[in-house]
Amino acid sequence: MITKLIARVTSEGKLEIPPEILQQLQPLTEYEISVTDREIILKKKSNITVDLDCFLQELDQLEPDPDQPTLEEISAIVKEVRQELWGK
Repeated sequence: MITKLIARVTSEGKLEIPPEILQQLQPLTEYEISVTDREIILKKKSNITVDLDCFLQELDQLEPDPDQPTLEEISAIVKEVRQELWGK
């Protein structure tokens, strides 16, 4: 069953939400607002969680990066930066 309630914009530009709706909103929760010509939709922003096992499996299936530097190249870069920062 859909209940229709009325929200009102005050002369100060603030949105007055009916108490029946406010009690369902959680403090510090973010809401996404979509606006069209006919509707304004308020959706609770979901916290997307990542399945670590699934992520690692997908990572293993990726092709290696052909431009990835070798450990020797990384070491040389680190050495150069250290010399620049701390003097020779």
